[in-house]
Amino acid sequence: MQPILIYYIIINIITYILFGIDKLKAKTHRWRIPEATLLFFCIIGGAFGGFAGMFSFHHKIRKNKFRYPVPLLTIIQLVLIYRCMH
Repeated sequence: MQPILIYYIIINIITYILFGIDKLKAKTHRWRIPEATLLFFCIIGGAFGGFAGMFSFHHKIRKNKFRYPVPLLTIIQLVLIYRCMH
């Protein structure tokens, strides 16, 4: 397996988990993960995990800061991964 694919898988798992943790903390009124951190992880390759987390946990789906950039980043990153693999 190529290192870029391993990185992509790991960063997306981490990002997905971060969205889940933030949703749990929001429900229990505890300290939250900053939106900038969630977006940062999406930008550095975890957009698919963020996108999946948004809909799995129903989290940040109404916020324009996430609603439009995260799906767009997901498409861009998937195309880049595909091109790197072929």
